[in-house]
Amino acid sequence: MSNSIFSGSKISLSEMLAARELRVKTQRELLSADTEEVLLSATMNIPGPVKYSETFSQVFQRVMEDIEEAVNDVTPLVNLFREEPTGIEYYLLVPLAKEELKHRMVEIEENHDYGRLVDLDVLSMDGEEIQAIGRAELNLLPRKCFVCDANAKICGRSRRHTIEEIQTKIVEIVEKGKVHQND
Repeated sequence: MSNSIFSGSKISLSEMLAARELRVKTQRELLSADTEEVLLSATMNIPGPVKYSETFSQVFQRVMEDIEEAVNDVTPLVNLFREEPTGIEYYLLVPLAKEELKHRMVEIEENHDYGRLVDLDVLSMDGEEIQAIGRAELNLLPRKCFVCDANAKICGRSRRHTIEEIQTKIVEIVEKGKVHQND
């Protein structure tokens, strides 16, 4: 396995929980700026203690380019990018219907070389609550597991695969994406 992909700092559970709390706060602030718009909240989907490395940054940059291309027919109200030891975060507040944005993001998750390595969550405000639109609401199949192609949520909750198995698959995805990039 390529050591450079997972060469970043190891993050503690308390650091991850604090980062998650800050992410929700940021989401709320951005959605509160204009409750009629929808928010894309993009993060890397990297299990294990290392959430950031130079390779992850490069992978995320490639995905961000395709996200921006997918929404180039509208002008974002907010475009915010953060690189933290706890992971990369990207927020885009756009004037699209939540269903339309979700369809566009599912297209990237399913078809981009690195789509399986990112979570592209589409959020909106429902009163005072942040609501995520899920694939099921659009009659789409759930995301597949990195390792076995079963429902990713079921594999994740049951911890069906070891971190090492998942990291091996992440390396394969990154290496395969690099080959496509050089074609």
